[in-house]
Amino acid sequence: MRKIPATMATQHPDNASAAYFTGKRFISVNDEIEECVRSFSELNVEEYMWDWEGKFVDEAVIDRLFNKYHSFFSKKQIGRDVFLTFRVPNIWLEPSHKLPRAFMSMITAENAAKTYKMHAPPLFEVILPMTTSADQLIYLQKTFSKISKATKEIFEMKSDLKRIDVIPLFEKFETLPKIKSILKEYIDFLKKEYHFKPQYMRTFTARSDTAMNSGFLPAKLFSKQAISLYHEFGEEENIKMYPWVGGGALPFRGGINPENIDAVLEEYKGVATLTLQSAFRYDYPLKEVKKAIKKLNEKIPENRKKYIKISAKEQEQLNDFNNYVSRYFKSVIEPSAEMINHLGKKLPQNRERIQHVGLFGYSRGEGKIKLPRAIIFTGALYSLGVPPELIGQGRALLYAKKKGMLDLIKHLCPYLIEDFRHAGHYLNRENLDLLCKKNDIWKDVRDEIKDIEKIIGVEIGQEKTSHIIHRNLTSNIYQRLITNEDFSEDAIRAAEIRKSLG
Repeated sequence: MRKIPATMATQHPDNASAAYFTGKRFISVNDEIEECVRSFSELNVEEYMWDWEGKFVDEAVIDRLFNKYHSFFSKKQIGRDVFLTFRVPNIWLEPSHKLPRAFMSMITAENAAKTYKMHAPPLFEVILPMTTSADQLIYLQKTFSKISKATKEIFEMKSDLKRIDVIPLFEKFETLPKIKSILKEYIDFLKKEYHFKPQYMRTFTARSDTAMNSGFLPAKLFSKQAISLYHEFGEEENIKMYPWVGGGALPFRGGINPENIDAVLEEYKGVATLTLQSAFRYDYPLKEVKKAIKKLNEKIPENRKKYIKISAKEQEQLNDFNNYVSRYFKSVIEPSAEMINHLGKKLPQNRERIQHVGLFGYSRGEGKIKLPRAIIFTGALYSLGVPPELIGQGRALLYAKKKGMLDLIKHLCPYLIEDFRHAGHYLNRENLDLLCKKNDIWKDVRDEIKDIEKIIGVEIGQEKTSHIIHRNLTSNIYQRLITNEDFSEDAIRAAEIRKSLG
């Protein structure tokens, strides 16, 4: 059985502070090679995501790593000791020209590894974002096989990589009830087409975009439901399952940060891998970052079998709950899209992004609604002084109480008090009052903050000097927003205080 990495560094640009190895906040495509090596060698992260989705990418990554860092990778072999994993574009939502380039990079990487006398193949997995059907997984598998065969015929380039491991990344609520059937259809295809049944399978659950599309509580529940379904599927099919959750540092996007490690381990019981995004690695003291990663690498493998099993009846209840309460979140977000976009434009772009299309939460939007990506979306609302964790969630908790589901939700989400307290440190009540005067939708948010405090038993507000400074900065931002003055410097300073852009 191969080593399953517990921690993955990603290229998500949510850092508010400069990367420690460049002294710059912006990380270029050229910097990402060094970032990858330092993630392995200095931080002891076990996997690095090479992201082809929505951004520019260095296609010569394997040659650059082996050529410049040959000594290091001779000892820590890619594909055996540490792992480089491609997230490929979803060609049903994004232009398809990058997919064949990604596949060719995987095939040629094997030959490069042999030339450099390294472990081969170094690359054998791809992540498919926004997976919604088994047909997509099957298409990728068939397409890779065709490209591999053609490469051998045309270039006489022999390859041991006849197929790849396709890792589905589930992000949409409507896909959740179909997860097991999607996985079953894909496994049946592998058995029929390749006479192969995998001994294990990695599955990936998004935390940011589920929150952006339906709100904080539904996103938390989505990840718990998915983890339970993955393990249930594995038990039924006799396949070892290694679930994966991708999240950011702030509670809205997952709450995965170095100050929160014990809670993270409890919150994500049942996972085999967690993502460590840019804010995790660059917005906290380096010593704390290394200590946190060490603990995750040690403890996550022990936690994988400790998942909370959710019954079929509970799954159905939670699906109904998520679908119903998402309206509360959307009722505030949709009318505020113009303001959120305007705020988002003042936040820094920390990677070389290209136009991205996809879910409601991405720049394409649905219907008339267009919103920035999840990091900028979250950062915009924090800059306004109204953390998105608080929007729609008082009404959601009241609905849960009415339906007799509050105990179940508290059981599945044991750190609700800590999450709401963390987000509440950055609430600017004065800004919220001013928003209420402009649009009645914000009155619902103001009222439901009281419901959160009452139902969860948490006091929402500033506790430290840094929280008060953040509040003052968001007051500056709001005043400069309405007078059409530049507030980008205040927005960056606020992000540095909360230790994440968004």
